[in-house]
Amino acid sequence: MDVTDALQAELTASNDRLLATAAKLTDADVASASRLPGWSRGHVLTHLARNADSLVNLLTWARTGVETPQYPDPGKRDAEIEAGAGRSAKEQLTDLENSAARMAEAIATLPSARWSAAVSGTRPPIHPAWYVLARRLREVEVHHADLGTGYEPADWPETFVRRELHDAMVCWPRDSGTVSEIVVEEVKDGEKHHQVWRELGSGPVVQGDAWSLLGWLTGRSPGAGLRVMPEGAAGNQPAGTGHLPAPPPWPALSAPSGLPANPPEEYP
Repeated sequence: MDVTDALQAELTASNDRLLATAAKLTDADVASASRLPGWSRGHVLTHLARNADSLVNLLTWARTGVETPQYPDPGKRDAEIEAGAGRSAKEQLTDLENSAARMAEAIATLPSARWSAAVSGTRPPIHPAWYVLARRLREVEVHHADLGTGYEPADWPETFVRRELHDAMVCWPRDSGTVSEIVVEEVKDGEKHHQVWRELGSGPVVQGDAWSLLGWLTGRSPGAGLRVMPEGAAGNQPAGTGHLPAPPPWPALSAPSGLPANPPEEYP
């Protein structure tokens, strides 16, 4: 077994949660505003369906060895989202179900040796095909929260939060970083532990639990509960009262650089 088995199990559960939410939406719900500026819930649902199809393109590339771009025409991608946004709740659900099934089929039929094939999204870097699973999980979990139907960053699974926070730190744009350090708080066996990411840029230290940090970094929460301290003040300091800066654009990259070609046993 390797990480592809765990990621597939995560993705199945994530899709199930999303489809359960979508199944409860009415036509009025779908037409209402999402949490993404300028997008209705219909835009978000359509984007999720088309993203699944786009990642099937990358899995086709991995399977055949023939370069198959994720989105052959970026303009057409945007037009398809706009065209599909106004559909009924039933049509949205059917599209979401069918696109998820197409991706599940592409995943199930990809020969194990092809998970190491190099593919590329709309932005660099080139990455191994197994990371497509992590990218899809990112889309489903974050955009599920964007629907604004009760699924919040606090509901994100622990494995997803830890992986995404790790990748956000690895991909951090240090030349435009707005903080100097990020301190992740974790309680194990009743004791508080810290993981510190240093040399991120110029600015204060931001400290908090993984869910609050990831919600803030992805722009999905305002950063409630995070502590802001002067540069160099990480650790067991009194509660910070400084101004929380805006995080850099997220995600900085579609995948971390230097991922192992062959699926590791665990990631990260």
